[in-house]
Amino acid sequence: MNRFITAVVAGVMVASSSFAGVTEDELKNDQSITTQVVTNGMGRHLQRYSPLDILNKENVSKLQPAWAFSLGGEKQRGQETQPLIYDGVMYITGSYSRVYAIDVMTGDELWQYDARLPEGILPCCDVINRGGAIYGDNFYFGTLDARIVALDLKTGDVKWRKKIADYKAGYSYTAAPLIVDGLVVTGNSGGEFGIIGEVQARDAETGELVWTRPVIEGHMGTLNGKESTMTGELNATWPGDMWKTGGGATWLGGSYDADTDTLVFGAGNPAPWNSHLRNAGTPVEGNKGDNLYAASRIGIDPKTGEIKWHFQTTPREGWDYDGVNEVVAYTDRDGNKRYATADRNGFFYVLNREDGKFVSAAPFVKDISWADGIDDTGRPIFNEANRPGNPAAAADGKKGEIIFASPSFLGGKNWMPMAFSQNTGNFYVPSNEWGMDIWNEPITYKKGAAYLGAGFTIKPNYEDHIGSLKAIDPDTGEIKWEFKNDAPLWGGVMTTAGGLVFTGTPEGKFIAFDDETGEVLWSFQTGSGIVGQPVTWEQDGDQYVTIVSGWGGAVPLWGGEVAKKVNYLNQGGLVWTFKLPKELAMAK
Repeated sequence: MNRFITAVVAGVMVASSSFAGVTEDELKNDQSITTQVVTNGMGRHLQRYSPLDILNKENVSKLQPAWAFSLGGEKQRGQETQPLIYDGVMYITGSYSRVYAIDVMTGDELWQYDARLPEGILPCCDVINRGGAIYGDNFYFGTLDARIVALDLKTGDVKWRKKIADYKAGYSYTAAPLIVDGLVVTGNSGGEFGIIGEVQARDAETGELVWTRPVIEGHMGTLNGKESTMTGELNATWPGDMWKTGGGATWLGGSYDADTDTLVFGAGNPAPWNSHLRNAGTPVEGNKGDNLYAASRIGIDPKTGEIKWHFQTTPREGWDYDGVNEVVAYTDRDGNKRYATADRNGFFYVLNREDGKFVSAAPFVKDISWADGIDDTGRPIFNEANRPGNPAAAADGKKGEIIFASPSFLGGKNWMPMAFSQNTGNFYVPSNEWGMDIWNEPITYKKGAAYLGAGFTIKPNYEDHIGSLKAIDPDTGEIKWEFKNDAPLWGGVMTTAGGLVFTGTPEGKFIAFDDETGEVLWSFQTGSGIVGQPVTWEQDGDQYVTIVSGWGGAVPLWGGEVAKKVNYLNQGGLVWTFKLPKELAMAK
């Protein structure tokens, strides 16, 4: 029986829950309301930090499993979701665009929704979903056929379902939506198919479009159903008609900085991967070949969709170094309001929150080969010898010069979210030390077909590890400690006021670290690789921690020699919830 149905009046069941719906104030204050988690990132700034300290360094060794919930046996693959918790219910998304509502005390299923995907979907990097959003009495999530769906929180019934883009052209959607002032804000996926990255805002009640903002120059935005302004300036940094299929997918979703009233989204790789085509085969003058606003972080006005500022991490991008990695708003030790982002290109950037201007950058992985550093303006100092060769210069015109580039196209950090600790002032970054052989090939655009113009093979850089969880001081770029892992790290990180850092490994271990030293204080074998995102909350005075376990994602599909290294790992699909009982929390 649905847990919300609690009484019978004159033979008719009546809902009498205390449920009132999630408000904008609850979204704004999600980090400080410890009895719930109603935003992706445990706060729209994406700090993934909990002020709870019931669970701490002294007692985390006593953390116990409370319950486990199976996502079902026939549809596994990668489980990258972050759970949401509200009014005694946990909401999670699963592979193949499914949603589950679970009783947080018992682990019992309350309802399940299956999007019933059509034939012919074109997901690039596994059939994953990274979570949903809650606002009012609705649960919102995206589907692999590029739709956004609003479900009734209590029943799972569909309130509305809207099309983001045409899945037959290669579009999909995997990120958690973002809710700001009654708007549902989404990005899109499909950068490997020559699509156009875009951010869309819809009325949360009706699903009707309010504004759209393409992130590739030359494309027109809309506001209230009418054309608004062009993104950038036509052909300022793109040659010919290449901008029409320019990529820049906004596939990871965004964050919201309430202090500056700014949405911050990342734009993915320009299309195709062959950068020589996008530079028209001529020497680059100024920023003519930068291909804006691909591989960039973009500040957007949430009311109108207008671009406030942009910062491009990899201009002239030619290695698939997407610029989508999350941008975290924080205040540094001197009281400055900053953004931090750990880019796929291997550099950790700090930006000013008022205008997105460059503050600093430091490498967070070793052996970066494509650039010799970052200059005072934030622009990379390119190592031109490490750009994949132009196939037009080859004798047969079919394959450009092969180079070895580090990091690999899967990045020094990929989608897996880092966390900031207000306890230490450090960021905790899941990273990978790997490189790739990469070469360019001729390519022409065809709707719904892969639009790469490149080939590649990923290789580990070191024998003893690929994955590396790093504690990084954002003020100096110094790595304070490092935890090395044999397999690549592909899951999210969480920090707490109790001095703990949580993350998981593809080998199935869910681990709690000391935030100051990196010492492993507790671990639990979940039975399958962890590529999900942990959360914690308080229920009746007890602190709970949840992680979703289920190996998959891009690594086993695209990982080359690395994929062979981890092909023994088992798939799964379990929600693990742990509890520190009061009596153990207080025991000496």
